[in-house]
Amino acid sequence: MKTILYPARENWEELCERPGIKKAYLESAIRDILYRVSKEKDEALRYYCEKFDGYVPGSFKVTEKELTEAEKKIPVELRDAIKTAADNIRKFHSSQLAEEPVIETMKGVRCWRKSKPVEKVGLYIPGGSAPLFSTLLMLGIPAKIAGCKTISVCTPAGRDGNVNPIILYTANYIGLKDVYRIGGPQAIGAMAYGTESIPRVYKIFGPGNQYVTMAKQLVQQEGIAIDMPAGPSEVLVVADKNANASFVASDLISQAEHGPDSQVLLLTDNKSIAERVIKEVEKQTAVLPRKELVEKSISNSSIIILRSLDECMDFSNMYAPEHLVLNTAKPETEARKVVNAGSVFLGPFSCESMGDYASGTNHTLPTNSFARNYSGVSTESFMKKITFQEVSEEGIRLLGPAVELMAEAEMLLGHRNAVSLRLKKLSDD
Repeated sequence: MKTILYPARENWEELCERPGIKKAYLESAIRDILYRVSKEKDEALRYYCEKFDGYVPGSFKVTEKELTEAEKKIPVELRDAIKTAADNIRKFHSSQLAEEPVIETMKGVRCWRKSKPVEKVGLYIPGGSAPLFSTLLMLGIPAKIAGCKTISVCTPAGRDGNVNPIILYTANYIGLKDVYRIGGPQAIGAMAYGTESIPRVYKIFGPGNQYVTMAKQLVQQEGIAIDMPAGPSEVLVVADKNANASFVASDLISQAEHGPDSQVLLLTDNKSIAERVIKEVEKQTAVLPRKELVEKSISNSSIIILRSLDECMDFSNMYAPEHLVLNTAKPETEARKVVNAGSVFLGPFSCESMGDYASGTNHTLPTNSFARNYSGVSTESFMKKITFQEVSEEGIRLLGPAVELMAEAEMLLGHRNAVSLRLKKLSDD
C-alpha cells in the first residue's frame, strides 16, 4: 500500500479517483454485447457463454430438481448460518414497510401516497471467483417482502454448466424459483430486453464488475430502471492511535479480496498505526488462498495520513465510500460527521463483514463515489410510490380560484377551464 503523508486539500479529489478501465473502450465493448443480445436473444447468450465462460448451456433455466437437491450439498452448519442471516435481513427490511398517513393540506383537499411493488425485477448475483450467495439474501428477501410478482435471478455457472449449489440452496430457501445460468453483461441484456428463455424485467438489481456495471448504466438509458451503479467493492477505514492494527488490516483485506479492481483506503492521524497496519496486511495476506487478488487490489490502494480526525472525515465525505469503518476511540463522534457513505460501521467489533453477511443491513451499496447521491438497496428499492388526492366541493371552492389564476398566468387555459367548469356547476346548483 502506498503511504501518502499530509496531502494538500487541493489534491484530495485526485486521491479519490478509483482505478478503472478507460470508459470509452468499456462502453463500446458493452454496447456491442447488449445490441447482439437484443437482436439474437438466446443465440447471443450461448455465444457469449462459450466465449467468456467456456460452456454452452442446454437450458438456461435451473430445474426444480437442481434447486431442491442443492440442499444435500450444503453442510448443516452453513445452512443454519444462512437461516440466521436471512432472519436478521428479514427483520430489518420488514421494518421498512411503513404506511404513510393521509394529509389534509387544506379543508376539503386530501393527499396521500401508497407503495406498490415493482412487478418484474431481475437480480444479478455474481458467481465467478466468489459465488455471492449473500447477495441473493440481500436482494431476494426485500424483493419478496415488497411483493414483486416476478423475481428472476441470473448468475453465472462454472465450466461444467452448473451453478454453485450454495446459490441454488439460498434461492430455494427464500422462495426464488426462476434462476438462470447466465452471467456478465449479457445477463443484464437478457433481463433488460428479454429472450426466448429469460423474461424481460422492469428493474435490475445487483453488484458486479465494471462490465456488469456499465451494462446496467447503458440499459438504464433505454428505460430499464436499476438499483444504482454498484461496481467493484471498496472500503475506507478511519483509525486513530487506539485502533487494533490487526482489526484494521483485516477490514482492508476483506474488501481487497473481492477482486483486483477493488479499492481500500486507510485514513489516520497517526503514523504509528499506519506502520503497524502495513505489517499486518502483509502478514494476513500471506496465508490467504486469494493472496494474488488481494495483492493486486492493495497495489491500487493507499494509506493517507492527515492532521486530524476532522480532516479524515472531510476526506471520507469527499471520497463517499461504499463501506466506512470508524475504528476510533469515540466512533459515535465521527459518525455524526458522516455526509456521504453507503454503510457505516462503528467501533472495533463492527467489522464490515458483519454487514456483508448477517447483521441485517443491506450490502448492495453505491460505489465509485455514488454514495454522494444514491442510497443502498432497501425494501423501498423494490417499490414505487403512487400519489393520490381527493378534492371535495368545499376543497375546490377554496383552492380552485388559486389554480385558475396560476393556470392563466402560464397561459394554459385548458387547465383553468377544468376548474372553472366545476366552480360554475357548484354556483349554479
